[in-house]
Amino acid sequence: MKIISSDTHIDFMGKIKMAITISGLMILIGLGSIVLSGGLKYGIDFAGGTLIQLKFKTPPDIEVIRDGLKSIALGESTIQEFGSKRDILIRVQRSEEKLEAVGSKVRNSLSERFNKADISIERVEMVGPKVGRDLREKALLSILYAIIGIVIYISWRFELQYAVAAIIALVHDVLVTMGAFSIFDKEFTLVIVAAFLTIIGYSLNDTIVVFDRIRENLRRKGKNTLTETINASINQTLSRTLLTSGTTLLVVVALFFFGGEIIHAFSFALLVGVLVGTYSSIFIASVFLVYWDSRR
Repeated sequence: MKIISSDTHIDFMGKIKMAITISGLMILIGLGSIVLSGGLKYGIDFAGGTLIQLKFKTPPDIEVIRDGLKSIALGESTIQEFGSKRDILIRVQRSEEKLEAVGSKVRNSLSERFNKADISIERVEMVGPKVGRDLREKALLSILYAIIGIVIYISWRFELQYAVAAIIALVHDVLVTMGAFSIFDKEFTLVIVAAFLTIIGYSLNDTIVVFDRIRENLRRKGKNTLTETINASINQTLSRTLLTSGTTLLVVVALFFFGGEIIHAFSFALLVGVLVGTYSSIFIASVFLVYWDSRR
């Protein structure tokens, strides 16, 4: 099935300056948001602390809950609805006490403002600050190892310039997605690290398909320049790229809107990552090949 004929002649390489400008703006806006907000909004996995999920019989007033927590001095807390308006998620920094004690203390403090029988503790999770730091380091290492593996594989499968181009495209995708997380105030957790690794793999797959066609066309390019060959290769694989991305996006959009609060941030990361990954496999990776060739 072809969405677009392989005989199209879209001048992708003629839009290099526009593509670089768009990418530069997206990255700068994202990094600016991260800096101005004091860094990414780490979830309890990375920041450490205690998470308490409560279910109320009727939707509670969050301000009343916040006032009730002040009496037990658990430190800075974040309170938000989780799924339905009756489900409340409370995150606190303090994590020295036992899980049962923290959950009971929160429930008892709220019993002065709500009927205690109307409040049930759904879950209590705790992560110490040191564990959070260790998890952050391991998450970064997992992404680094993935990138090293990609460089080795593409250098062996193609050539060094293809590996460098692919890494530049992957870094572009990760930076833009991280910026989107900061702009939309999404939590960065271990689940999101898994989403980022998925994005890296997905984007790389699209890029390799384009690179394989470029290499094939270079072997028989005749009088065509590298820019013309890349243009032809992208046009020839465009239908496949859009079809793959389109079917993936259908699933991701369904997860985003109907998957529930638990996987909302995960599906958001995939939604942004698939869109940006498709864009980078067409524009960003190929641009570097042209630049590399011009420097030889």
